[in-house]
Amino acid sequence: MNVAFFLIPKKDIVYLKVNSTMRQALERMEYHGYAAVPLIDSQGCYAGTLTEGDLLWKLKNTPDLSFNNTENVRIDEIEQRTQNTPVTIDAQITDLISRAIHQNFVPVTDDQGIFIGIVRRREIIEYCYKILNDNIRQQ
Repeated sequence: MNVAFFLIPKKDIVYLKVNSTMRQALERMEYHGYAAVPLIDSQGCYAGTLTEGDLLWKLKNTPDLSFNNTENVRIDEIEQRTQNTPVTIDAQITDLISRAIHQNFVPVTDDQGIFIGIVRRREIIEYCYKILNDNIRQQ
């Protein structure tokens, strides 16, 4: 079983470009109820993951920063404290499982590093549950 089976394509997910503003990130994450979103650079490559924690640390460590002036802070100025390691589209389920232990989602790229979508932890757990459940029934 490979990644393509679980892939949620880029067109169906929320992501941000690295030249977006902190305010855009806050509003988009709030609207969709996400705690983390993938970041894409100007060439379409996966550039990291922005989390709520990253935004909070930026706010805490920038004394004059308030919600009103977050539109002046670009995403690429915010330190990413979590590094979600992507997999390529030809990765196997074991690659997904090992990353999903520490990541809510696994970013997926093509062979050139172009971001093509994500695999959510939920789908990986559901797959593992089905396998376990099928094995129990066979016993």
